[in-house]
Amino acid sequence: MAVSEAAGGSSWAAAAPAAGPGPGPAPGAAAAAGPCWAALLACLSLACSYVGSLYVWGSPLPRDHPSVIKRRFTSVLVVSGLSPAFVWLWKELTGIKPDTPLLALLGLRLEGLVPATLLPLLLTMVLFLGPLIQLSMDCPWDWLDGLKVLFDPRFWALCLSDVRWLRNQVVAPLTEELVFRACMLPMLVPCTGPGPAVFACPLFFGVAHFHHVIEQLRFRQGSVASIFMSAAFQFSYTAVFGAYTAFIFLRTGHLIGPVLCHSFCNYVGFPAVWAALEHPRRRALLPCYALGVGLFLLLLRPLTHPSFFGAPPSCAPPAAAAAVCS
Repeated sequence: MAVSEAAGGSSWAAAAPAAGPGPGPAPGAAAAAGPCWAALLACLSLACSYVGSLYVWGSPLPRDHPSVIKRRFTSVLVVSGLSPAFVWLWKELTGIKPDTPLLALLGLRLEGLVPATLLPLLLTMVLFLGPLIQLSMDCPWDWLDGLKVLFDPRFWALCLSDVRWLRNQVVAPLTEELVFRACMLPMLVPCTGPGPAVFACPLFFGVAHFHHVIEQLRFRQGSVASIFMSAAFQFSYTAVFGAYTAFIFLRTGHLIGPVLCHSFCNYVGFPAVWAALEHPRRRALLPCYALGVGLFLLLLRPLTHPSFFGAPPSCAPPAAAAAVCS
């Protein structure tokens, strides 16, 4: 099986045994069966390793306690550092040999770095236009005060000394995007093509967030029904967000865009739509929500065109790539 680059970049070649004579499954199906099972098992192993590393310490303290956060930093950083080995092992077992180096395949490359850094973040900020304006309406500071704080070194020193800020804005976005996007997508795309991979990859990401149920039940943070309803809601929006960052990763071929978008979304949080509906200035605010979504959909296609980012490393056949990338 040979799979070529969609946008003029590198190609992958999977060594598949020649089909013998006589009746049997189609050669393409036989060749794909091994990589598919290997990819699914590798992705499942990555997800279990990442979530399992959070609980190896067995602490009785809640997840937001500084000592728990610091220990979990160690665990997830170790798992994330080892996660590229899963991709390398998958390549060796399946015989799929990319022309690009492993680091470039994982989105760690310099070509097209600036647009791949700025444009996805700006696109995400457009989507969150309504929540951002809502934050500015409710903020007691004016723009000048905000800029002064933003460029104050003491502000950033305070942030870097807060382990919860580091978890939400740095460690979680970096490690989750590396494990659940950069390592999983190169294994899923040769099996499913880029379109299905964009929607399959976030399922591992969404299911991984169900581990919060364990702590909520353990510390009785609500009724059982409310906890599971919250988990189902979190699974839904994390899966949608995961599909979005998976799309960004495939189109840009860079890890930095998904990481920054993840960090930004963690900072802003889920849009407070109900609060916007009851806001004193809702007549001015609600159109901003609609405008942000409309502009996002309008700008999504041109801003993710290959001309903005160069030729990302890809393992998708041209016909399949057209479904999600054109």
